[in-house]
Amino acid sequence: MQHLLRHQVMVIALTILVIGTARAQRAFNLPDHDKKPYYFGIILGYNTSHFNITHHPVYLERDTIQTIESLNSGRVHLGILSNWQMTPRLDLRFYPLNLIFSEKKFRYTENPAYHNSQPKTTTESVESIVMSLPLQIRLKSDRIGNFRVYTLAGGKYDFDLASNAGSRNAENTVKVLKSDFGVEGGIGFQFFFRYFIFSPEIKFSYGVTNVHARDASLRYSNVVDKMNSRMILFSLHFEGGGIGF
Repeated sequence: MQHLLRHQVMVIALTILVIGTARAQRAFNLPDHDKKPYYFGIILGYNTSHFNITHHPVYLERDTIQTIESLNSGRVHLGILSNWQMTPRLDLRFYPLNLIFSEKKFRYTENPAYHNSQPKTTTESVESIVMSLPLQIRLKSDRIGNFRVYTLAGGKYDFDLASNAGSRNAENTVKVLKSDFGVEGGIGFQFFFRYFIFSPEIKFSYGVTNVHARDASLRYSNVVDKMNSRMILFSLHFEGGGIGF
């Protein structure tokens, strides 16, 4: 799946480059945009996410559960961005409002010897509504007419509004902590229209915090030690022309 996704990303990137080159031949829009230090925008997007799982020693000591997998699952995200153009090629970006809806799915295969039957597969899911607060540095190329490419990197703090870490009625569910820190990087493209900027962007996010609230009394939780979030986000940014002084 990751191999297919890389091919899809390359096709999208090449398509955008071709469209951008064609648009560069038209009228030069927002000519004073790079002289304006601040501007804002809205974000709409789609994301896929899963957990990178590290097994607990209990997993090796017992053979009731044979495999544990975290499956990719897709949801939407939306937000508001603020952008400070520090130089013509370097920006600082912050998201005062950024909601990411996601679902983490776990698939367990249990040892058939304990059921006197074929291997039993169980799927559990955990819903998340994450308030994500990224801070990013963006490096931009020169404009080619009404087109520009950029790369970005930064860190983020995530707060899960739907965390189940405090749940007492989760017999088999894996519990996820509320807070997470992560790093992210990506690439995007700016298309300058007469009154706004349209920016498709793909971003890769890696959580560095163990968000697993391990509970030894839960059969699907006690075999997991650490969980780190992984996410790919494809976003459409609609950015304003800017505020001048």
